[in-house]
Amino acid sequence: MTVLVTRLQRWVCPNCKTTAITKEARPHTRFHVCPGLKGIAAPLVEEGVKVKVSAVEREDYLDKERAQVDETGRPMMAVRTDYLDGHNDTAVLAPLATGQGE
Repeated sequence: MTVLVTRLQRWVCPNCKTTAITKEARPHTRFHVCPGLKGIAAPLVEEGVKVKVSAVEREDYLDKERAQVDETGRPMMAVRTDYLDGHNDTAVLAPLATGQGE
């Protein structure tokens, strides 16, 4: 007899009221469009874990690149999750590549 164990994982956002529950056994992270970060896709974190999730603004020159922008039109380059133990996770918001051909 095989017993399948699924772990119920509760997720929260420290910047808005979004919550979620997953039953995935493998490691995973849930993302959502966060109103607290002005519409940028941000990770949900495990319930009970103290973190700071923040959007990182692009500081370089934008020419014709199609960078991700927040609701105010400011270009963002990443979403950073800082943990109390000093480590962090960063989700990079890479610009969209475009091209033309004849």
